[in-house]
Amino acid sequence: MSSTQHHSASRFLAWGFVAPALVLLLAMNLFPLILNVYLSFTNADLSGGVVKTIGARNYTVLFSQVRYANALTTTALFVVCSVSIELVLGFVLALALRDRVPAKPVVLALLLIPMMLCPVVLSLFWNLILNGHYGVLNQLLGGLHLPQPQWLTDDDLKLVSILLVDVWMWTPFMMLISLAGLNAIPKHIYEAAEIDRAGRFMVFRTITLPMCAPLLGLAVLLRATDALKQFDLVMAITGPNDATTQTLSARIYQVVFRDYKVGLGSAYGVVILVAVIAVATIFVRYIDGLNRRTGKAEA
Repeated sequence: MSSTQHHSASRFLAWGFVAPALVLLLAMNLFPLILNVYLSFTNADLSGGVVKTIGARNYTVLFSQVRYANALTTTALFVVCSVSIELVLGFVLALALRDRVPAKPVVLALLLIPMMLCPVVLSLFWNLILNGHYGVLNQLLGGLHLPQPQWLTDDDLKLVSILLVDVWMWTPFMMLISLAGLNAIPKHIYEAAEIDRAGRFMVFRTITLPMCAPLLGLAVLLRATDALKQFDLVMAITGPNDATTQTLSARIYQVVFRDYKVGLGSAYGVVILVAVIAVATIFVRYIDGLNRRTGKAEA
């Protein structure tokens, strides 16, 4: 057998192993996506009836709804606040844990526990903790003779409560990626800066932050795309129908499972998909730019 035939046989064999899994993954991802886009242009309803194509009417209704504008504003505010706070806190924790710390493995394991547990279960526990009447948090505040806010009924505190829980759950994720970025910085760069007598702030601004930026950008991308789909915390803590905390995903739940409007709910799904793709595209280009600049600087 010639080398060309051997190469062709090897390539065919490789595709033979990969193709079944690839076809399955494409079917599981493409079929729901195509079906969702199709349903967004129909009057599909869970209560039954003939499904008819109605053009872009669902999108017209969607963009004219006040509840959609409120859900969009709530989602955007939640994403910006949660990701920003988690990034700052996670990076600060990573800086504190970068060097040798007593019982460092134990500290890391304890910090990572919120991220590893089931979000829905944690959300239900936090619903009990934040309850204004018998919640543990208000009992502690009462024991210290401090005010006891109504975390779950006060309109000004509902979104803050969900934000605090999300920060508690996902700051360890930011810390983990930040720690990986800090540990990847070569030690000799810090040694050279020390020889040049560079101050701590100068080292942080010119070495630590720029060299960690690509990984930090990746962390922000992952958390932002996940936060755009926020549903479990809202569902478990305040419910999907609360206007002050209703995100786009919670709005989909309300439209489909309360109003039975599958077509309109599918249009909401398409909007979220477009938003996630847009955010992902922006951050991917930003990360690519950082990697190119970092590569040029190292060269």
